[in-house]
Amino acid sequence: MTGELVEYLAKALVDHPEDVRVTEEIHGDRVTVHLNVHEDDYGKVIGKGGRIATSLRTLAKVAAVREDVRVNVEIGH
Repeated sequence: MTGELVEYLAKALVDHPEDVRVTEEIHGDRVTVHLNVHEDDYGKVIGKGGRIATSLRTLAKVAAVREDVRVNVEIGH
């Protein structure tokens, strides 16, 4: 569910939603969400001063509480 939320939000932010890729690694109660976007959209996902990236991570953490897991979001291109 957390990965789906990150994917939905990322696709709404970028110019190339078809290039958004989200994978999850699960290690016990920890989930790492890997978000990969088109190279041209990288700045849009990070945002000025990292504000959008911070917001994505915060929303993912809120969603993870419902699943009783800890989440980390890694962004790449």
